[in-house]
Amino acid sequence: MAHFTVIGLGRFGITASIELIHMGHTVTGIDKDEKLAEQYSGELTQALICDVTDERALKELNLCQSEAVLVAIGEDMQASLLCTLHLKNLGVKEIWVKANTSAHHTILSKLGVTRIIHPEEEMGARVAQALNYPMVSDYLSIGHGSYIVDIHLPSPFQPMTIDSLIKGFENSIHCLMVKRGQEVMKSPPSSYIVRECDTLILFGPKEALVRIAPRLK
Repeated sequence: MAHFTVIGLGRFGITASIELIHMGHTVTGIDKDEKLAEQYSGELTQALICDVTDERALKELNLCQSEAVLVAIGEDMQASLLCTLHLKNLGVKEIWVKANTSAHHTILSKLGVTRIIHPEEEMGARVAQALNYPMVSDYLSIGHGSYIVDIHLPSPFQPMTIDSLIKGFENSIHCLMVKRGQEVMKSPPSSYIVRECDTLILFGPKEALVRIAPRLK
């Protein structure tokens, strides 16, 4: 269990906070709006009212003890940047920041934060993937154009071996796991037959995964 701090309790910030709590972590939520802090005080480990553009006020919160600080301030770019700059000055090592515009992103990149988040763009990309390939339940980019995808085979689906499924891409696509009901087959052999309603975890470059997509329908 770790402790996190989330600055800005708008929709994005509070969603991230509650999800972290569901994962078993503790979360301190911070907002300058007293009503928001009071509204979520019962759901967060701790809810504080603070003007995060004031470095002295932030210093009193001892934020270096947090595993990471998420700056989830909404439309006020100046407040977001000042807060981020103060966190850097205070020695906070792990800083994640929500960016609202390309200019915001550019300045944050100069400040050297750990990660810049574009929630609308990231969700938009996931929705587009879901619309384009409905069989893909989830996916994870691991860089350099490679992805791990979670694929649920439809019903009906003609049973076939993994070898047939990835034929032509044996050197680039790998089946990491097949889930069938409560059973899990890790690193299944190429002769393993997949059937309707199976869930496959595949790894490979995006181009290859896209090209075998018609075989999964």
